[in-house]
Amino acid sequence: MVKLLVEKFKELVDDSKVNFRETNFKEWKLVVQEIVRFTNADPAFMNARPLRYTAMFDSYPASLPYVARFHAKRLLKFRDALLTSYRKNEVKFAELTLDTFRMLQCLEWEPTGSFYQKHPVESRENGVLADNSITSGLIDINLMADMTDPNLPPNPKKAVLYRPSVTQLIAVIATVWEELPPDSVMLIYLSTSGNSSHCSTSQMENSGTSRKCTVHSAHANSYHEQRNGFGENHITTKAASNQYFENYLLLGPSRNGGPNILFPGDIIPFTRRPLFLIIDSDNSHAFKA
Repeated sequence: MVKLLVEKFKELVDDSKVNFRETNFKEWKLVVQEIVRFTNADPAFMNARPLRYTAMFDSYPASLPYVARFHAKRLLKFRDALLTSYRKNEVKFAELTLDTFRMLQCLEWEPTGSFYQKHPVESRENGVLADNSITSGLIDINLMADMTDPNLPPNPKKAVLYRPSVTQLIAVIATVWEELPPDSVMLIYLSTSGNSSHCSTSQMENSGTSRKCTVHSAHANSYHEQRNGFGENHITTKAASNQYFENYLLLGPSRNGGPNILFPGDIIPFTRRPLFLIIDSDNSHAFKA
């Protein structure tokens, strides 16, 4: 179905270019290219089992093992999620990247079988009600009805950010965090590349790579000190906080340095409430508690 819709969309764009020669269709051509690239990024994924919960493949939620509660009398509910990514040449459609799209799928409940029940469709023939659902197979679909499955929990609210700056990301996290109910948990998904202040053994063998790693580390530490006002009188505080500001993620071009750096310590203020953090990065270990 998706491929048919894409082909139909391409035909409509081509027809419009022929019929409206004075109009510039450069942007529409770019949209078509993004859609084709998005759908062809992982063709095997299209035929795989769905990422989201499906009653046909998965066990009933109540039968699955669960992590012991931190509070015996406190039941947390998953209500809000923040999804964002920043990678070079990432596959995307408009402002939706492939990484965030897959996470969106993971956070959606698949409707159960009861959601697709057939309802008899009544039609009038000469003023007499007739049930044609058996012979015609018609299904009564109310497009204005609330498309929710009463047998499943409500889907969480999801905010998707496309290539935000560190300031924008922290501001959105703070806004969602502030409005979060006391009995709720927030999920944050970050997909981006990262840098470490310590070079690996293989990097050390290359003098150029080692020098580059040292420069990145110096820039990160310098920016952290300037932002937090560290001086000679704060040596103890600096040493204690180094573990949260040695490694980092990049939410922008690495050449711009400090403003695009997200430290693990930037997330600490938001851990005062229940937080589920997913870091999809080569430097995810820096955020390990």
